[in-house]
Amino acid sequence: MNVQIDESWKEYLQPEFEKPYFESLVQFIKQEYQQFKCFPKGSQIFNAFNHCSFDETKVVILGQDPYHGAGQANGLCFSVNDGIAIPPSLDNIFKELTNDIKIDYPSSGNLSSWADQGVLLLNATLTVRAHQAGSHQGKGWELFTDKVIEMISIEKEHVVFMLWGGYAKKKGAVINPEKHLVLTSGHPSPLSANRGYWFGNAHFSKANEYLVAHDKKPVAW
Repeated sequence: MNVQIDESWKEYLQPEFEKPYFESLVQFIKQEYQQFKCFPKGSQIFNAFNHCSFDETKVVILGQDPYHGAGQANGLCFSVNDGIAIPPSLDNIFKELTNDIKIDYPSSGNLSSWADQGVLLLNATLTVRAHQAGSHQGKGWELFTDKVIEMISIEKEHVVFMLWGGYAKKKGAVINPEKHLVLTSGHPSPLSANRGYWFGNAHFSKANEYLVAHDKKPVAW
């Protein structure tokens, strides 16, 4: 199966593309995109991988579902397109970021600059039907993204994994904490953040300290 994904990932993920579950997933996605409005647009489904090659990956942030409102999702978890209002979870991410590393609040919610520096912004499910959260869950995407996380853990060293909320922590169970830095906290959604489970986690500074300690370039968040 010819999936439009950066060549550096194909070497590791091609076996997944040829498995029956992925074949079924592709058929489901094709049908959904033909019959319904879905996000992100087809060319951006693998944006996380196309902005961030396997070799360059040094931080992984896990999300759950793409945004399901018009014009929001761009294939990078928590990220929205330029000119789109910043959603509540991303607002809390930016608040923690500005407090943690003392920078100005970002002017755009587009996180492609992070991805281009080696931050894999990976949703567990890579597509969604418009205005129907979770509508593409349980169709095979989770199997695929579990394999991505496991493969990064096995094949690479000294990667920072940011697991925000219970779902991400469960999905990160395959990560080897002996080889990588695993940072966990509550989810940045208002419900969790306002209960004190998000703010003050200092994940952005901790990630950069770890990267520098292992001779990697820090991320310009």
